[in-house]
Amino acid sequence: MSTPAIQSAVAQMQSLATQAAGAQHKGQHLSTAVGQGGFANELQASIQRINRLQQTASAKATAFQSGDPDVALNDVMVDMQKASVAFQMGVQVRNRLVTAYKDVMNMQV
Repeated sequence: MSTPAIQSAVAQMQSLATQAAGAQHKGQHLSTAVGQGGFANELQASIQRINRLQQTASAKATAFQSGDPDVALNDVMVDMQKASVAFQMGVQVRNRLVTAYKDVMNMQV
C-alpha cells in the first residue's frame, strides 16, 4: 500500500470511530448502575437489548435490500455483527445458568 492509501484508510477508520462514539452518546445509553432491581430485571433488560439489536439489524438489512440510499452496506454488516455477538453472548449466559442450576440441583443436602 502506498502512503496516501494508508493515510486514507486511517482517516476513514478515525471517522468511523467518531461516528460510533457519537451514536453511543445520542441514543444508546448503557446503564452501569449496580444493585437496582435484581438479577431477573437485569436478565430481562439484557434479553430486550439483544432483541432490539436483532430488530435493528434486520430492519437495516431489509432497507438496504430494498435499495434505500440512506443505508450503507458497512452499516448493515456492523449492525448484523453486533446482533450476532450479542446473541452468542446471551446463549453463553444461558448455558452457564443452566449448568449452575444443574450443579445446585445435584448437590446433596
